[in-house]
Amino acid sequence: MSGKVMTPDAIVGRLESGMTLGIGGWGSRRKPMALVRALLRSDVRDLTVVAYGGPDVGLLAAAGRIRKLVTAFVTLDSIPLEPHFRAARERGAFELVELDEAMFMQGLTAAAQRLPFLPVRAGLGSDVLRVNPSLRTVTSPYADGEELVAAPALRMDAALVHLNRADALGNAQYLGPDPYFDDLFCEAADTAYVTCERIVGTAELTRDAAPQTLLVSRHAVTGVAETPRGAHFTSCAPDYDRDEAFQKEYATAARTPETWGDFSTRFLAGTGEEDYHLAVEAWHKEQR
Repeated sequence: MSGKVMTPDAIVGRLESGMTLGIGGWGSRRKPMALVRALLRSDVRDLTVVAYGGPDVGLLAAAGRIRKLVTAFVTLDSIPLEPHFRAARERGAFELVELDEAMFMQGLTAAAQRLPFLPVRAGLGSDVLRVNPSLRTVTSPYADGEELVAAPALRMDAALVHLNRADALGNAQYLGPDPYFDDLFCEAADTAYVTCERIVGTAELTRDAAPQTLLVSRHAVTGVAETPRGAHFTSCAPDYDRDEAFQKEYATAARTPETWGDFSTRFLAGTGEEDYHLAVEAWHKEQR
C-alpha cells in the first residue's frame, strides 16, 4: 500500500492542541473511535469539537480535552443522554454551542462551499436563538422579504470520519443505511482523515455497491488508516452492530470517579488499539 495510508497514531500526530476538530458519524453510530482512543493517548487538548455527538464527545469530555463543543445533540442512541457529556455540562467544563440539526447541516454545507453562512428556517420561533445570542438572522433580498436564520459556516482545522471501505488514495465508501454527513465533514475541514474497516483496491469499491455509496472523494482526504472494528463500541453497519452490552458497561462506569477510573485503566490505558480490543474480548468472555 502507498498513497495516503497512515496509522491512527500517525494521524493524531498531525493534530495540535487548540484545533477545531470535526468528528463524523451520528450519536453512537459509525464513530471514528480508534482515532478518539488515539487522541486520548496523546497530549492534544483545548479542542473545539464539532460533532453530532456520541461517545466520542463523552470520552474527550471525561479526559478534559474539550474547550468548546458545537453540536446538535450528544447521545448513545439506546441510552438517550451521553453520561460524560451530562456530567461535564453540569460542572461547566466547556463552552457549548447548541444548534438545531438542520442548522448544523447548513453550517457544514456552508463551510464545504467556502461560504460564511447559509440561510435556514430551522430555529425560528425556538429557544435556539435565545441560548445562542451570537446567531444572526438575515432578510431575503427578494420580494418575499422573509427573515431567516444565518447558520454560520462550521469550518474546521481537521475532520475525523470512519467508513466501511476505502482505497489507498482516500476514496471512501459507506455500506450502511446512512451517510451521516461524513462527506460534508471532510469537505468543510482543512485536513480530513478517514479510518475504515478495510482498505481495498479502487476497482473493488464499485464492484458490488451502488455509485452513491462512494461518499468521500480523495480530493478531500489527507490520510486513510485501516482499522478493523475501528468504530467499536458504536455500530458500523453492515460490518457489525453496536456493542450494546459494552456500551452499557461504559455508561454504568461513568457514574462515579472510582468506577470510571477502573474502566479507564482496563480499557483505555493500553499502548494501542490492539490492547483495547483484547481487553474488550476478555471482558465479553467474563460475561458468559
